[in-house]
Amino acid sequence: MNDSRLVEPDRAGDGQGQPAPYDPLRLCIFATVALLGWLLGPVALGFFAVLGIVGYTKARRAGLLRSRCLLGDTRNVLGYLGVLAALAVAGVVWAIASGSLWVPWIAW
Repeated sequence: MNDSRLVEPDRAGDGQGQPAPYDPLRLCIFATVALLGWLLGPVALGFFAVLGIVGYTKARRAGLLRSRCLLGDTRNVLGYLGVLAALAVAGVVWAIASGSLWVPWIAW
Protein backbone atom coordinates (compact mmCIF):
# COMPACT_ATOMS: atom_id res chain seq x y z
CA MET A 1 0.00 0.00 0.00
CA ASN A 2 1.42 3.36 -1.01
CA ASP A 3 0.13 6.53 0.65
CA SER A 4 0.95 9.66 -1.36
CA ARG A 5 0.64 11.80 1.80
CA LEU A 6 3.75 10.23 3.31
CA VAL A 7 6.98 12.00 2.45
CA GLU A 8 10.43 10.49 2.82
CA PRO A 9 12.73 12.69 4.93
CA ASP A 10 15.67 14.39 3.21
CA ARG A 11 18.87 12.43 3.65
CA ALA A 12 22.51 13.18 3.05
CA GLY A 13 24.38 11.09 0.51
CA ASP A 14 23.70 10.00 -3.02
CA GLY A 15 20.56 8.01 -2.19
CA GLN A 16 21.78 5.01 -4.20
CA GLY A 17 21.02 2.04 -1.98
CA GLN A 18 22.30 3.55 1.24
CA PRO A 19 20.50 2.32 4.36
CA ALA A 20 18.37 4.96 6.06
CA PRO A 21 20.03 6.38 9.18
CA TYR A 22 18.36 5.73 12.53
CA ASP A 23 15.90 8.49 13.53
CA PRO A 24 16.00 8.83 17.34
CA LEU A 25 12.48 10.30 17.55
CA ARG A 26 11.81 8.51 20.81
CA LEU A 27 14.68 10.39 22.45
CA CYS A 28 13.02 13.71 21.56
CA ILE A 29 9.77 12.41 23.04
CA PHE A 30 11.54 11.28 26.22
CA ALA A 31 13.08 14.75 26.65
CA THR A 32 9.66 16.35 26.26
CA VAL A 33 8.14 14.00 28.85
CA ALA A 34 10.99 14.85 31.20
CA LEU A 35 10.25 18.54 30.69
CA LEU A 36 6.66 17.92 31.72
CA GLY A 37 8.04 16.21 34.80
CA TRP A 38 10.08 19.28 35.72
CA LEU A 39 8.50 19.47 39.16
CA LEU A 40 9.69 15.95 39.92
CA GLY A 41 13.28 16.93 39.33
CA PRO A 42 15.48 18.57 36.71
CA VAL A 43 17.90 15.66 36.87
CA ALA A 44 15.54 13.53 34.75
CA LEU A 45 15.19 16.39 32.27
CA GLY A 46 18.95 16.70 31.98
CA PHE A 47 19.44 12.95 31.55
CA PHE A 48 16.91 12.61 28.73
CA ALA A 49 18.00 15.86 27.03
CA VAL A 50 21.64 14.72 26.96
CA LEU A 51 20.57 11.27 25.79
CA GLY A 52 18.60 12.92 22.97
CA ILE A 53 21.52 15.19 22.03
CA VAL A 54 23.84 12.19 21.78
CA GLY A 55 21.31 10.23 19.72
CA TYR A 56 20.50 13.05 17.31
CA THR A 57 24.16 13.98 16.92
CA LYS A 58 24.97 10.40 15.91
CA ALA A 59 21.99 10.29 13.55
CA ARG A 60 22.92 13.62 11.96
CA ARG A 61 26.48 12.40 11.39
CA ALA A 62 25.01 9.28 9.77
CA GLY A 63 23.07 11.47 7.34
CA LEU A 64 19.69 12.18 8.93
CA LEU A 65 18.73 15.74 8.01
CA ARG A 66 15.00 15.69 8.85
CA SER A 67 13.39 13.96 11.79
CA ARG A 68 9.83 12.85 12.34
CA CYS A 69 9.92 15.05 15.43
CA LEU A 70 7.55 18.02 15.22
CA LEU A 71 10.53 20.36 14.85
CA GLY A 72 11.58 18.66 11.60
CA ASP A 73 15.16 19.67 10.89
CA THR A 74 17.63 17.86 13.14
CA ARG A 75 19.38 21.17 13.87
CA ASN A 76 16.15 22.49 15.38
CA VAL A 77 15.78 19.32 17.44
CA LEU A 78 19.37 19.60 18.69
CA GLY A 79 18.78 23.25 19.62
CA TYR A 80 15.60 22.33 21.50
CA LEU A 81 17.37 19.54 23.38
CA GLY A 82 20.24 21.93 24.20
CA VAL A 83 17.77 24.41 25.72
CA LEU A 84 16.24 21.59 27.78
CA ALA A 85 19.69 20.55 29.03
CA ALA A 86 20.44 24.17 30.01
CA LEU A 87 17.11 24.37 31.87
CA ALA A 88 18.00 21.17 33.71
CA VAL A 89 21.35 22.60 34.83
CA ALA A 90 19.63 25.82 35.93
CA GLY A 91 17.07 23.81 37.88
CA VAL A 92 19.70 21.76 39.69
CA VAL A 93 21.75 24.87 40.52
CA TRP A 94 18.63 26.68 41.76
CA ALA A 95 17.56 23.72 43.89
CA ILE A 96 20.97 23.41 45.51
CA ALA A 97 21.40 27.18 46.01
CA SER A 98 17.96 27.65 47.55
CA GLY A 99 18.12 24.52 49.67
CA SER A 100 14.87 23.45 48.06
CA LEU A 101 15.61 19.88 47.09
CA TRP A 102 12.04 18.83 46.45
CA VAL A 103 12.88 15.39 45.15
CA PRO A 104 12.19 12.97 48.05
CA TRP A 105 15.11 10.62 47.38
CA ILE A 106 17.60 13.51 47.59
CA ALA A 107 16.30 14.86 50.91
CA TRP A 108 17.21 11.79 52.97
